[in-house]
Amino acid sequence: MTAKPAAARATVYGYPRQGQNRELKKAVEGYWKGRVTADALRSTAADLRRANWRQLADAGIDEVPTGDFSYYDHVLDTSVMVGAVPARHRAAVEADALDGYFAMARGTQDVAPLEMTKWFDTNYHYLVPELGPDTVFNADSGKQVAELREALALGLTARPILVGPVTYLLLAKPAPGVAADFDPLTLLDRLLPVYAEVLADLRAAGAEWVQLDEPALVQDRTPADLNAAARAYRDLGALTDRPKLLVASYFDRLGDALQVLASAPVDGLALDFTERAAANLDDLAAVGGLPGKRLVAGVVNGRNIWINDSQKSLATLATLLGLADRVDVAASCSLLHVPLDAAAERDIDPQVRRWLAFARQKTAEVVTLAKGLANGTDAISAELAANRADLASRASSALTRDPAVRARTAAITDADGRRSQPYAERAAAQRAHLGLPLLPTTTIGSFPQTDELRVARADLRAGRIDTAGYEERIKDEIREVLSFQEKTGVDVLVHGEPERNDMVQYFAEQLTGYVATQHGWVQSYGTRYVRPPVLAGDISRPEPMTVRWTTYAQAQTSKPVKGMLTGPVTMLAWSFVRDDQPLGDTARQVALALRDEVNDLEAAGTSVIQVDEPALRETLPLRAADHAAYLDWATESFRLSTSGVRPDTQIHTHMCYAEFGDIVQAIDDLDADVISLEAARSHMQVAGELAEHGYPREAGPGVWDIHSPRVPSTQEAAALLRKGLEAIPAERLWVNPDCGLKTRGWTETRASLENLVSAAREVRAGLTTDNG
Repeated sequence: MTAKPAAARATVYGYPRQGQNRELKKAVEGYWKGRVTADALRSTAADLRRANWRQLADAGIDEVPTGDFSYYDHVLDTSVMVGAVPARHRAAVEADALDGYFAMARGTQDVAPLEMTKWFDTNYHYLVPELGPDTVFNADSGKQVAELREALALGLTARPILVGPVTYLLLAKPAPGVAADFDPLTLLDRLLPVYAEVLADLRAAGAEWVQLDEPALVQDRTPADLNAAARAYRDLGALTDRPKLLVASYFDRLGDALQVLASAPVDGLALDFTERAAANLDDLAAVGGLPGKRLVAGVVNGRNIWINDSQKSLATLATLLGLADRVDVAASCSLLHVPLDAAAERDIDPQVRRWLAFARQKTAEVVTLAKGLANGTDAISAELAANRADLASRASSALTRDPAVRARTAAITDADGRRSQPYAERAAAQRAHLGLPLLPTTTIGSFPQTDELRVARADLRAGRIDTAGYEERIKDEIREVLSFQEKTGVDVLVHGEPERNDMVQYFAEQLTGYVATQHGWVQSYGTRYVRPPVLAGDISRPEPMTVRWTTYAQAQTSKPVKGMLTGPVTMLAWSFVRDDQPLGDTARQVALALRDEVNDLEAAGTSVIQVDEPALRETLPLRAADHAAYLDWATESFRLSTSGVRPDTQIHTHMCYAEFGDIVQAIDDLDADVISLEAARSHMQVAGELAEHGYPREAGPGVWDIHSPRVPSTQEAAALLRKGLEAIPAERLWVNPDCGLKTRGWTETRASLENLVSAAREVRAGLTTDNG
């Protein structure tokens, strides 16, 4: 490869926010509890930002990102930046900006938070902007300017990152009370002057470049959407008082939007060139490239944790050299979606650790590629040799292939994925067997993970208690959870999952093929961090995973206790999944392992089994043309997990915090007997979507938003329940929270669940009277 005259620069679009030891989580939660002052919280945040920038600069990143840091969510930060504060939160924001910010995110006892949903097809959650025809935007660039100045004061070259105006509006929803058909994109002309003001402020503060992220343009977009994007970047590009503009997209191919952005009067584009967006390469050539402009090439996968194929990336970069005035190198998206440092994982097999690249390792890969692009491959010959050896190690490892698993998967038949009787016959058998009342109440599965439970796990790991002592603590917790539910009047109980650290990791630690991390934390939302396990090889279940604790719980009560499992799609979506075989093949392996568990639970006397699939919607491809193939294997794998049971065994599933309307047919295709869904923040929207589809089975749209600390009153829950009854008949409607209760405290859990059961009784009594 020949060197490019202008040295290629290395950059990234964002970095993990939490710190090596989740310092941000601890500081924010300490602030909420009154143990950390606002000044101390701000100091911790500033220290973390400086540490991130120094790590990036020391690694060789030429241009560090600013503005990507957030106390809770970068889309919420954008709402603050443009003044889109909901009317119900304005007083709190005006009284105290920080407390008002957290009130929008979490709500208060008196005021509901913003709706929360998934960021495209990732497991990151953002706060949905609420807009209406009366929305007035006002620029507030304070956060963005302050963070830029912090980085510049360290002597660094910095590029502020903003959510672009088109994506911001496309992510928004009509505010409560606004007509459902209101299109937030009609506010574009009102929003652009605010962005112009922010850009001018950033230029005055020293920004040479500003990045405007437009990932919504990789989705299927209407001509009106594309015209809005063209108008937005025509107007912003025409500004005289602005920094250079870099418009970024990621997660998929741009398609028709590429021509729109390539012809816009902006100074550069940042494009994803990883496997799922590979079409961007040919499409860029087809539109004539970016003459006179900068191209930032995302060739290192920012969403997964496997080492990059450097030789392949260099070949892509070489092709791109003739398509732009200059080509710089980046990860495909923000590194927010991966853990911080694979080198910290001392407990992972050293052979496997060679295959892993977390944020720090990906940063090094980007720097190496930029060096090779600028100076030729001879300049990075040692790095390339090491990369080839690591790739070969993974490809040839016996850890990745199990012939018995592959033979079993190959033997799957269509009959394996079908229940033995149609739903109507199953429903009659289940009602006779379970004897549940009208509007039965239940919870989603987990109960609060108390400090005592965390201490017990820590004591076990440290050897301060033995296994027998730990298990006695788990039994005590199960008995307490069951006793509370029985006393409250819940109809179908759960054991509370006190033995589980996470709904995916718990199972991954008991299945072959998975590798668990110790420090691989990734932000899911706010201060909620998860450690996605690494799916490195073929999957099997050596022995039962949940039967013992579910059976123990059932022995304590005469009411039905649900067996609780995590479904195959979610086991993939909330792991770092292997990229060396089709996802459908991996899903079938997981499904067979779960099928064994479901069958064992039934054999042990469990009559209600819930197989959660909250990730079914979030994993839906961003382009409609790719939906059918995904949904085919996704629904098949769920049915494969659950179809081996008797007709009178009731199969539940659960989904939360996603837009369900475009997968209602897939929900139907799961053939679950009961589905529980998030609905509280979206005001029962999903109930109407199920009714419009003609969904024939039982459903529990949530009446308690568990991602907020507020306690819903009996009247509030009853009102939501009655709204659900407008769409779903009473004989098919369940009453439940939106999601599991792991993140809630016992005080709010007791009060909220008591109110939920009271609401069900109140509405049930009204139905009985009306029908009497």
